[in-house]
Amino acid sequence: MCLYTCIGTNSQSFPDTGVVVTCVKNFPESRGVVVGLLKGFVGLSGAIITQLYYAVYGGNNSNSLILFIGWFPAAISIVFCRTIRVTKVVRQSNELKVFYDFLYMSLGLAGFLMIIIIVEAWFQFSKAAYGGIMAAVLVLLFLPLAIVIKLEYDVWMGKKLQALNGSTSQLQIVTENEMSNADVVASTLPSSSINGEATTQITQSQPQREQVSCFKNMFRPPSRGEDYTILQALFSIDMLVLFIATICGTGGTLTAINNLGQIGASLAYPKKSISAFVSLVSIWNYLGRVAAGCLSEFLLTKYKLPRPLFLTLILLFSCIGHILIAYDVPNGLYIASIIIGFSCGAQFPLLFAIVSEIFGLKYYATLYNFGAVAIPVGSYILNVRVTGHLYDREAERQLLASGLVRTAGENLNCNGVHCFQLAFIIITAVTVFGGLVSVILVVRTRKFYRSDIYKKFREEAKAAEMEGGGGRVVVEQQGRGSGSVVSME
Repeated sequence: MCLYTCIGTNSQSFPDTGVVVTCVKNFPESRGVVVGLLKGFVGLSGAIITQLYYAVYGGNNSNSLILFIGWFPAAISIVFCRTIRVTKVVRQSNELKVFYDFLYMSLGLAGFLMIIIIVEAWFQFSKAAYGGIMAAVLVLLFLPLAIVIKLEYDVWMGKKLQALNGSTSQLQIVTENEMSNADVVASTLPSSSINGEATTQITQSQPQREQVSCFKNMFRPPSRGEDYTILQALFSIDMLVLFIATICGTGGTLTAINNLGQIGASLAYPKKSISAFVSLVSIWNYLGRVAAGCLSEFLLTKYKLPRPLFLTLILLFSCIGHILIAYDVPNGLYIASIIIGFSCGAQFPLLFAIVSEIFGLKYYATLYNFGAVAIPVGSYILNVRVTGHLYDREAERQLLASGLVRTAGENLNCNGVHCFQLAFIIITAVTVFGGLVSVILVVRTRKFYRSDIYKKFREEAKAAEMEGGGGRVVVEQQGRGSGSVVSME
């Protein structure tokens, strides 16, 4: 079972890395929105697969559930893997609007799933009804494809019209003297040939740069936004600060989410309320992911607000949820589940977008996963070593106070506010410390984010667009001794 768990858990990183890294490289100027949307759909994936399972197998069958989890994700990866590829950076004028349309559709899907989850908690559906729900979920899930098809059709028609206009336009060359054969050859030479010869001469004249070992320059990183090597990124102060802040932030929120059922039981909430907490966390986790990605991208583009600043605000915001749990505010667990779910989801797109912006995209796949390592590290420290230990200690104290003896194999149960109070006070302090640490990154990167961090990507997109447009160099002979005029056709 340990081997199965290891393979299953690690297999998730393959499609996650392939999809996120590829999309960030394809849409570098909208990376915040892209990461937010992708991570948002990851947050909804559990609810989507649950509805598909109910429709296919009818539910209430653990063997079929394990079988479904075994074959369905693998089949999806095999079917769609050919569509995931890095393309030339060509920015469409309405690119951001298209992503916002995707956002609105995902919000509709999330709202529909939340309603279905709440209704299913109260009523029992037949397999046919689950089939209808699955059909509605699939329609909402694939609805963005209609926008993509229309956009691709408009782009194809635009290129077709441009090619038609280009073929009808001709350049009239008026010469005073008869051109020589060499001039005629030069006049019809493709620009790629001329540029290629010039490039070859320049390349031959330039000395080849000496290859420097990655270990020699690991403590001499380039400017922020340029492509760091893996060692330069891992040994940089920015990565260390980001790693510590992520351990403190995600460690606390994941601890709250993982123990939400036990927290509700220890504080004497009814079972239906605990189920509602889980649903609220899932939906607000999704909303946090898409909101953090889209809002930070908008404010970064419009007002040059550094993205690490949003990470600091999210960490401090999550402390409200931790305090509500620690002091058992009446009905506070409802609000805490919303705050913690939102805060937990918001940290993921911010973390991965910051890594791509500061350290470049050349080794983004490796650095993306290294940043993700901080998440289980923080969860282990705060969930297992802190919360689990303090919960067991309080449960044993209550057991001794009641005069009962714990039998072999019996689980420890703790009741009352003291079960998680000290643990979440510690988590609050750790999260505040993570927020203060992230301020260091805000200060260090403020000049970088005030600059045009996407300038080079716009230049690459413009160069790719000009290259795709083609062209032909025409040399017009003006006469003896008067030189020539070069024009582009």
